[in-house]
Amino acid sequence: MRAVTCTDAKLEVVDLPSPRPARGQLLLEVLRCGICGSDLHARHHCDEVADITAEVGYDGMFRSSESVVLGHEFCGEVLESGPRTSRFRAGTRVVAFPLLRNGSAVHPTGLSTAAPGGYAEQILVEESLAFAVPNGLSTELATLTEPMAVGLHAVNRSQIGRGQVAVVIGCGPVGLAVIAMLKARGVRTVVASDFSAGRRALATACGADVVVDPAVESPFERTAGHGHIERAPELFELAVGSMEKLRRIPLVPWNRIYQAAEALGAATPKHPVIFECVGVPGVIDQLIAGAPLASRVVVVGVCMQPDRIRPVMAINKEIDLRFVLGYTPIEFHNALHLLADGKVKAAPVVTGSVGLAGVDEAFTALADPETHAKILIDPRSDATEPRPVSL
Repeated sequence: MRAVTCTDAKLEVVDLPSPRPARGQLLLEVLRCGICGSDLHARHHCDEVADITAEVGYDGMFRSSESVVLGHEFCGEVLESGPRTSRFRAGTRVVAFPLLRNGSAVHPTGLSTAAPGGYAEQILVEESLAFAVPNGLSTELATLTEPMAVGLHAVNRSQIGRGQVAVVIGCGPVGLAVIAMLKARGVRTVVASDFSAGRRALATACGADVVVDPAVESPFERTAGHGHIERAPELFELAVGSMEKLRRIPLVPWNRIYQAAEALGAATPKHPVIFECVGVPGVIDQLIAGAPLASRVVVVGVCMQPDRIRPVMAINKEIDLRFVLGYTPIEFHNALHLLADGKVKAAPVVTGSVGLAGVDEAFTALADPETHAKILIDPRSDATEPRPVSL
């Protein structure tokens, strides 16, 4: 089969043996595979990633000297089932959670030589992690299940309420997925911020209510009027003023009212939930400094370099800082069905398509935020540069 390998940061179309499904596995014909930002990072930073994952106990991430088939966002058609594996008929379109059992270990698809990815004509997946594409959902949109699951996981981990303001910093594919999932969740006010005019337009298309150019204004300026506390003196006044009012209430002890308010969440200052989807050094510290007091910052963007923050600033503002990674099988399943039910505005994310011979050119194109957001690979296409996609 034809595939694209990455070795020492070089992308090359090669011929590889067709994989054979083991027990519990499916062999798929790859219909589409998305190029993920993590693939762009892995091309040049795989050794750093491998060092980090080794520190947390997984030593199977590929290194620059190895030849790997990237690609973990894919939709395929079942060609063959492994022994004692019969849940899907041949010809069924499926998407799959990108983990593969190889021997006694499980590996991330497209990020390990033990689990070749979807930049190929064929791919192996675990039957237990495969989900049939429902409701006639197009192959292109089904391929977005994985990145949309990333957005869904970030929204779930944020614990945002519908009445809270969401601020999405960075409107690349990850930021767009977060915006789409926030609106699917019913969050009423989503502020999106990006320097790129093209990506701001995509943010609007994905459902953002307010779009900001941070070169012109702070996204936090557009959250005014929602009761957020911007400066420490406001918090001091809130504490003193609230206690003065509570002490004046007759008959009921003030502490019981306070405890009831805490139980209902009414004693916590109103605050936005901020999604950092850039992954560039310095951004987290900028958000801590610029955000209203008591804000929750959810870090979704992957920064490949060491970064610095000022803990004393975060402490003084009592910033809640959370880091997120990936998604769960149920979130993957739910993302697929949100797409199939038309509850997620995901179509604007897809901006181009190439064949295997065009993958190197697609990587170059994705470096320009004004040109592309998500490029899909069609292994049967002869396109050597990104072509427009109509969904």
